[in-house]
Amino acid sequence: MVGIVGARQVGKTTLARQLAAELGGTATFYDLEDPADRTRLAEPVPALRDAEGLVVLDEVQRLPELFTALRVLVDRPGCAARFLVLGSAAPALLRQSAESLAGRIAYHPLEGFHLAEVGASELPALWLRGGFPRAFLAASDAGAAEWCRQFVGTFLERDVPQLGLRLPATTLRRFWVMLAHVHGQTLHASELGRSLGVSDATVRRYLDALTSALVVRTLAPWFENLSKRQVKAPKVYVADPGLLHALLGVADQNALLGHPKVGASFEGFAIAEVVARLGARPEECFVWATHAGAELDLLVVRGRTRLGFEVKHTEAPRTTRSMHVALADLGLERLDVIHAGEHTFPLGERMRAVALGRVLTDVEPL
Repeated sequence: MVGIVGARQVGKTTLARQLAAELGGTATFYDLEDPADRTRLAEPVPALRDAEGLVVLDEVQRLPELFTALRVLVDRPGCAARFLVLGSAAPALLRQSAESLAGRIAYHPLEGFHLAEVGASELPALWLRGGFPRAFLAASDAGAAEWCRQFVGTFLERDVPQLGLRLPATTLRRFWVMLAHVHGQTLHASELGRSLGVSDATVRRYLDALTSALVVRTLAPWFENLSKRQVKAPKVYVADPGLLHALLGVADQNALLGHPKVGASFEGFAIAEVVARLGARPEECFVWATHAGAELDLLVVRGRTRLGFEVKHTEAPRTTRSMHVALADLGLERLDVIHAGEHTFPLGERMRAVALGRVLTDVEPL
């Protein structure tokens, strides 16, 4: 079994159909948002017992009892079917699969388009529109912005209840807009809670739900036994830049470049591209900061390898004391400053400036 999990409209079903066409042979699709397909699978073991070839179960979180049945089916000797389950990463999906399919399923997270897929020449459009296929491929920037606004509304009104959150869509929209305005900053749950009139625990519950749905991303703090007081709070990002810009009311490139959050937007976009290029897993990515002011936007740790990345929305980045502190205190192999210019050049020992448009050629995967 393989599970493809990703945000709504990111392309899971399209990918599954392309895969089925390439594999050839028998392929059966069930869309569990279709009442007819849910009825067909009301008793899943008898319905799927004789299945052969590829069986695709789309939006599987809508029928969580399927996971127990799938465990029975895949454990049969000589099972003639291979199961591909698709779904939004709702808590129900992950919880049920973890309980019933341990050791039987491999998950593949599917994100929106990255530079590696669309090419460095499309960087401005990808940054503005985001990686959702229908937004990126829209006929105009206005069309992309409208699609993202509609996505936000539909997600809040239809998809949020499936995540187990029972609250008005207007309340969660306010929370999501607040997150957009602190995009790229350290999370202060108490401040958000006071603004919403809820407790810190409720803020974290809302954040966990949006993170599980892959529309918000957090970077965990890195801290170790140093002679410095270190910040132990995560940074928060709206996962897709197109959604971020929709929440901020940014509709075109001129509006983006003149917006107060342009630097934070560039930071989140650049970090996502660097992580994708490195092939780093979420549990290998951190933010680091001290109470004395030193900080590092992205720390990637794999085994004994430690790589540091700073992001600057400028064409002429320079070294700072903070970078030297991070390089020394964290024992980095190198520190790259990702910037908005066109060239890659050295900044000092184990430090260099890397243009975001050259990440695909100048940054080696892990």
